[in-house]
Amino acid sequence: MKDIEMSEILELPKELYEIIKKEAYKRGKTIEEVILDSVYPSLDPEDREKIYLKLHENYLREVDKLYEIGDLPQSGEKCWGAVTALLNMIAERRGWRHYSHTDYTEIIEKLSIEVGEPLGRLFASAERLHANFYHNFLTKINFEAHRDDALELIEKLKKILNI
Repeated sequence: MKDIEMSEILELPKELYEIIKKEAYKRGKTIEEVILDSVYPSLDPEDREKIYLKLHENYLREVDKLYEIGDLPQSGEKCWGAVTALLNMIAERRGWRHYSHTDYTEIIEKLSIEVGEPLGRLFASAERLHANFYHNFLTKINFEAHRDDALELIEKLKKILNI
């Protein structure tokens, strides 16, 4: 796999989409990550890392675009996706589990100890954005605060990854 382009549109029957969406909610993952998990075993580690990085970049680009048009739930979900894509990269490199929301929490706990600073509060803000995708409860002012925390976490995760 040389260069990974991620701009294709996949049409699914509504019923299948709803099943995948429900599974994503259960796992605390994005829909794209649930689909990726299904082909995950057949990919080599280098390709998995490239895909996670591309997902991260795509999600991050969408955060501001969706915010500008006032779609806070979608913007927050893209921010969550940008965070989890980096957590997946870190876990891949270290041989850690990264298949569920619980796994992400455990990764954050391990990284907090490793870097000597609490990352849990920043991660909790990313989780809040993820929850807002499903329940649409955040006001703009609180959305912005949680988004800023999530973006700070992204910078710290990039530093850990040296990217």
